[in-house]
Amino acid sequence: MTASVDINPHQIEAALFAFKSPLSKGVILADEVGLGKTIEAGLIVSQYWAMGKKKIIIVCPASLRKQWAAELYEKFGLENEIIDGKNYNDYLNRGISPFGLKKIVITSYSFAARHADAIRERMFDLAVIDEAHKLRNVYKKNNKVAQAVAAALSDSKKLLLTATPFQNSLMELYGLTSIIDENIFGDPKAFRAQYQSGADLRILHDRLKPYYVRTLRNDVKEYINYTKRLPMTQKFTATELETKLYEDVSEFLRREDIYAVPRQQRMLTTMMIRKILASSTFALIGTLKAIRSRLEKMLQEASPNELDLLDYVDEDLLESTSEDWEDSDAEEPDEIFDDSNPNPKLLAEEIETVSGFIRIAEQISVDSKTDALLKALRQSFMQMPELGAAQKALIFTESTRTQRYLKEFLENHGFAGKVVLFNGSNGSPETTNIYEQWLKDNEFTGRISGVRSADKRAALVDYFRNKAEIMIATEAAAEGLNLQFCSLVVNYDLPWNPQRIEQRIGRCHRYGQKSDVVVVNFVNEKNFADIRVFDLLENKFHLFDDVFGASDDVLGQAETIDFERRIWQIYQECRTEEEIQKAFDQLQEDFKEEINEKLQDTKSKVLDNFDINVQERLKIAKNDTGAFLNRYEYIFWELTKFVLANEAVFDDDKHSFVLQKRPFSEAVLGKYDLFSKQTDGIPYRLNHPLAQYVLNKAAGMELSPGSITLDESSAGIKILLPDYLKKKSGYITLSKMNIASVDEEEFCLFTAFTDDGKFLSQEECEKLFLCGGEENEAFDLPHNIKEKLTANAEQHSKSKLREIDERNLNYFTEEERKIDSWADDATRAIENELDTVKNSIREQQRQSRLATNLDEKRDITKKIQELEALKRKKRHELENREDEIEEKRTRMIDELDAKRNKNVTSKEIFAIAWQTK
Repeated sequence: MTASVDINPHQIEAALFAFKSPLSKGVILADEVGLGKTIEAGLIVSQYWAMGKKKIIIVCPASLRKQWAAELYEKFGLENEIIDGKNYNDYLNRGISPFGLKKIVITSYSFAARHADAIRERMFDLAVIDEAHKLRNVYKKNNKVAQAVAAALSDSKKLLLTATPFQNSLMELYGLTSIIDENIFGDPKAFRAQYQSGADLRILHDRLKPYYVRTLRNDVKEYINYTKRLPMTQKFTATELETKLYEDVSEFLRREDIYAVPRQQRMLTTMMIRKILASSTFALIGTLKAIRSRLEKMLQEASPNELDLLDYVDEDLLESTSEDWEDSDAEEPDEIFDDSNPNPKLLAEEIETVSGFIRIAEQISVDSKTDALLKALRQSFMQMPELGAAQKALIFTESTRTQRYLKEFLENHGFAGKVVLFNGSNGSPETTNIYEQWLKDNEFTGRISGVRSADKRAALVDYFRNKAEIMIATEAAAEGLNLQFCSLVVNYDLPWNPQRIEQRIGRCHRYGQKSDVVVVNFVNEKNFADIRVFDLLENKFHLFDDVFGASDDVLGQAETIDFERRIWQIYQECRTEEEIQKAFDQLQEDFKEEINEKLQDTKSKVLDNFDINVQERLKIAKNDTGAFLNRYEYIFWELTKFVLANEAVFDDDKHSFVLQKRPFSEAVLGKYDLFSKQTDGIPYRLNHPLAQYVLNKAAGMELSPGSITLDESSAGIKILLPDYLKKKSGYITLSKMNIASVDEEEFCLFTAFTDDGKFLSQEECEKLFLCGGEENEAFDLPHNIKEKLTANAEQHSKSKLREIDERNLNYFTEEERKIDSWADDATRAIENELDTVKNSIREQQRQSRLATNLDEKRDITKKIQELEALKRKKRHELENREDEIEEKRTRMIDELDAKRNKNVTSKEIFAIAWQTK
């Protein structure tokens, strides 16, 4: 009830799974790609927030931080902030703990690793780790980032999200599980010995069951209708001038004796310049002039000039590129060429070389690819009516310079007034005008958040939806945007990172898209390396076709072989078509889309759901979920109407209201809409401050005894009372019981009976209170009635406590079973080693009996003595280990026992007489 997004049954099941045991240290949500793990995590985060557990951190790849920020705010109404190097020190200087903000904190893996101590001190209530497979090798000694992140969050409950829990080995599954709780399994050696052979996979499945939940696409096909991706490849042939410019600049970037590219940043700098080279000539001219300016300054000052990469490329490109490389190892300086003491003659020659590039570039007025873009847009827009889609196109580029160039070109070729830009700054005069008009249009809608950057994003998306036909966006800025109303995605320049391409297409091809999505790509037929890259992305990754695009296995495999870096290496090192062909053939050999059949079978046996009725169960759950939400939305709506009766005007038909008077000073006046996905008012969710005020106000009311008349026909939802409750009367009381044990819980318990002596169940009482009603004259309940209600309420409470005890017993039994399994694992490795030594002794004894001379027998006897000594050593190790394990086991059991104690408080909320019509 806190999300302004459609929730599907498998997502609710996953969220409930995370709350299954309060003793658990976390779970892993491992749905296949495209099934909404972020929504599942958002539901869980919202519930923690609603329960008052507000110390929450999201740890994810740097490239996903903005997407998380947008999703949490737009879909769940949760305030959050990205913590990075820019604001971390600023907060410290102001005496504020950056991780202690009263909002959800989002940070990258590498930043979390660098500030692991500060994060651990905070002791977060919940840590969400996205793309968690990046940490799966945490058990390896050299994986410092993963180990630092795991240590930082060791005391927090964890929610790991990944579509690929393991890629190449079951040991990766061990690593991920150990991040949740290092006591689930023993040490790596014992795990490898027991499971790596594949003999005990069913046992492994059962042990993982409390920690993993995984939904497959096949499970949800009946109620999720995903549209297709339709690829469109627009080929073009670069002119001779364009080809010369490309080849000359490429050769320049391969040189190791240039001052333009500092040796400390060679890899990142050449990567970004190559991206500009592939983007547009217009953008390249800007970069080349920046390079020449820097070289001229070096020549003038006769000293090295420290490079600020923003001099070469715009901020959006720098951000997207450096994010992809943020978690990689630092580059090793190239010692072949020393640029610390510039040679004036070489500098002058290099300046002339770069000037020559600029002269060639300035002769190119319009890129061949730009003409191909115009052709593709016109052709695609002609197809839109056939697809039942709006005439909208989302064009992606990595450069804001290319953005400006394309906007001017398109406006001069039939799209004047129909193009809107979206980038990191969103600071152009046109954008400001759009934003200011949006503020005027939404002055009384409540949609204005007051956060300038967020409101600008909303204004530009609205403008694209309602007025513009084309949005040209940088991917760094577009992270987290939901543009399901657009069904044409154009990759004007193509990233080498497959995950980034998937994220681009996912802005439009996502749950809620009504039409098939056309994906346009450009291929220069004169560039053999470009052809081979596109072939890999299209035919190996399947990024541009099918229903789901790239599979989780394929994306995971690309990450394993460091696909983007390998592509960069080919462009840097290969000149001839033969060299390029050979390098790509090797890359294709290394990249195996089909993970071997044995590993696929292992993954299925260990992780997939054994419940053959899962599809039917989810189908039933969808109906139940709808009924549940309708019921509680109705209760929430009626409660809001009661509490805000004097401050707001309500529209029951539209489930909206206008707040005209502030019930508290921070309340925002204006229109509110209940749970609306497409709304012109403030989304009214349970976690909204106004909703919290309503709930707290209602909970704090003192209610006097009285009498009400209930009428099922006046309810706002369909209520069918059983016949035995119609035209009846009786008494009812509601008590609130708080239990602090393994977790803090609150229960509202009804106790009721009719005048003819029939006691009513909790469900029957709840159904009564969904009816509409009228309050009768107040009166005090008779003493004997109050005594009867109190006595039965106590019995009800005792019954609920027995139910809680029984449930908690199951929790404790499961935890004890886990501890016992861990203890067995911990000794198994030494026992296996001991068995190996014993077998060796028996073999040597057999060899001794077969010895043909005394020398041979003496040598064998010596080996037996050495093995006997090793056996005694291993036995001693085993005894010591068993003592350590028993001590740790006792400590773990004691900690568990301490949580068995319960603290119970009860309070009567009301006791009244009732009658039904």
